[in-house]
Amino acid sequence: MHDTSPPEPPHPAQDVLDHVGYRLKRAHAALRGAMDRVLREHGLTVPQYACLEVLAARPGMSNADLARATFVTRQSMNVVLRGLQDGGLLTRPATVATGRARPAALTDEGRRRLKAAQEAVYAVEARMIHAIPEERLTALLDDLDRIGRALTE
Repeated sequence: MHDTSPPEPPHPAQDVLDHVGYRLKRAHAALRGAMDRVLREHGLTVPQYACLEVLAARPGMSNADLARATFVTRQSMNVVLRGLQDGGLLTRPATVATGRARPAALTDEGRRRLKAAQEAVYAVEARMIHAIPEERLTALLDDLDRIGRALTE
């Protein structure tokens, strides 16, 4: 006969919605919603903004590298890049001498739009950070890194 009782949770939560995964997802959803709202005013989506921000820091990245850096698939990144290119926010060469990667770079308009959007997104991040006592922020960041490593190892 098989045991049909549910497995013990990994921590003593009284309610499934109090599990770490649910709380983490709730925080992520709140962040994403807040970013969606402020980026809408700048005519950008979260993936477009992330792409612009990464390209500003690391110009010339390939589609695959950008997809990894912004947590989207390569196919989704193709759509993001096309939209940004059509909007005049970045450029990519039509062809490349070697390989298939077409490195992307921000245009002046892309840099201007990014700067305006960064102010709004950084204000969201500041609201989020100010909810945490300053002396606990470093520990939280370390814990989030440990969680990420535990799930990818």
